[in-house]
Amino acid sequence: MSKPRILVNLFHPNIDNSRGNKFLSEGVLDLPGVTFRNLYQEYPDFKINVKYEQQLLLDHDLIVFQHPFYWYSCPSLLKEWEDRVLEQGFAYPPGVGDKLNGKHWLTVITTGGPEVAYRSGGFNNYTISELLRPFQQTANLCGMKWLPPIVVHSVLPKGIEGFKNISDDEIKKHAKDYREFLKECVMQ
Repeated sequence: MSKPRILVNLFHPNIDNSRGNKFLSEGVLDLPGVTFRNLYQEYPDFKINVKYEQQLLLDHDLIVFQHPFYWYSCPSLLKEWEDRVLEQGFAYPPGVGDKLNGKHWLTVITTGGPEVAYRSGGFNNYTISELLRPFQQTANLCGMKWLPPIVVHSVLPKGIEGFKNISDDEIKKHAKDYREFLKECVMQ
């Protein structure tokens, strides 16, 4: 049995001003067995090479979608990528577009708000699990296995006041855990 091949697709429109995603990315960039891509660098014009992206999906077993959690969703390039790459006949419907069947989907996100804000009756009214349902259902439709997401809360760019931010050291700890998780996947 061959080792799992991991594709990390980073979707961050301004990674240079990021705290969380920057540290998370740096933690896995050089990991053997991992193909790391910054899609905003690849496609600044949003002109996605659909066939190339589909081939990358076929060549990997674990697909990681790493991004900030914007407006209870994702940056716009990820939505465009989903709309174009996960096309009918390739990714769905079952029995016809089953090219991703059995692959794994992992969402890795950062949020600006604290974990306590993501609960029933909390500031955001819903849990992260509830808010990620559209991604989970996309994975389900594509026949992919949804893995529990990795979520780093309370990560805002420096200079934004009003919320408690976690420290850079805390983010680096999350980045180390993320790296270890992917390393374990590669070692299987």
